[in-house]
Amino acid sequence: MPEGILRNAPVYLLSAARCFALIMTLPLFSSQTVNRKVKIALAGFLAAFISPQLSLYSGSFSAYGPFITPEGNFNLVFILLLLGEGMIGVIIGFYIQIIFAVFSTAGQFFAFQMGFSASSTYDSLSQVENPLLGQFLNFSAMLVFLQQKFFQKIFITGIKNSFDTLNAFSIVNHTDSLFTFMTGSLVKLFADAFVVALPIMGTLFLINVMMGVISKAVPQMNLLSETFPIMILTGFFIMLSLFPQLVSLFTNSFSSGFKSLQKLFMMLHDGGIP
Repeated sequence: MPEGILRNAPVYLLSAARCFALIMTLPLFSSQTVNRKVKIALAGFLAAFISPQLSLYSGSFSAYGPFITPEGNFNLVFILLLLGEGMIGVIIGFYIQIIFAVFSTAGQFFAFQMGFSASSTYDSLSQVENPLLGQFLNFSAMLVFLQQKFFQKIFITGIKNSFDTLNAFSIVNHTDSLFTFMTGSLVKLFADAFVVALPIMGTLFLINVMMGVISKAVPQMNLLSETFPIMILTGFFIMLSLFPQLVSLFTNSFSSGFKSLQKLFMMLHDGGIP
């Protein structure tokens, strides 16, 4: 294998650049708690298994053939191609980050209604300040992601399909389509987060309205001190009751996200808009 890597060094470096950029932006792997050496080693192993299936004379990498000399000498153009491959990996990893951001955002909606919005701590998964409920949903989604073997689908199927359909010129030639797709994904993020948070938000809103009416009808009652415990207990009760449905929603979100990612590959490969 080392002889094959040295003989096909330009293709190996191009594939390693995409794999390393993807690993650096994927949820869980992008965390600072994962050793940088482990990330580099994983990217190197992935590139070692994928690069023998790639060629400068056929497939998506054939577009790079005119820019790489037969001797494999590196130049400024090759460095730009490495940056383009890294950009593809960042785009794929960023899209998967958007899927996880749905649950983190839904947790922020929960926390705001339940009075937990001030209890924000550093979330090692999303690497931002996140309320406790946002961290809980994010961690639960990560467990579902691991249990349903979506990471295996990324490393076995997703990366291979990306190499079969995409190259750096696909990103450059279809920038408008890519921008439209990613913007629509951000819009869908907030829509899905609102759907996840709607049961608790709606119930707690009705409790707030009811407490407001009672406080107006009986001003002598000090309902302010009773509202927060009631809302917290109600929120946790609804979350516990709906948790099986939330797990199903996590799985469906990941599945639909991977299908959308596959559409993105075909869109950039064909130049069309899905």
